[in-house]
Amino acid sequence: MTALRISLQVVLVLTSAILILLILMHKGKGGGLSDMFGGGISSGAGSSGVAERNLNRITIVSAILWGVVVFTLGLLTRFS
Repeated sequence: MTALRISLQVVLVLTSAILILLILMHKGKGGGLSDMFGGGISSGAGSSGVAERNLNRITIVSAILWGVVVFTLGLLTRFS
């Protein structure tokens, strides 16, 4: 049981870091912190539609994986 818990914790740390990086890679929608730090200046040089859709898909898949790992770790903690 401890090997499963340790491996899930490693996956949780990795998916957390990947999720942070993926969210930061998204193009700013305007009016928020991205404009304050210069995101509005480079909005014309943003990524194409296909790349943005793929980035969205990868972000959603990693967020779902993160949630499943958190839920599984919660269940392991609850029932052990």
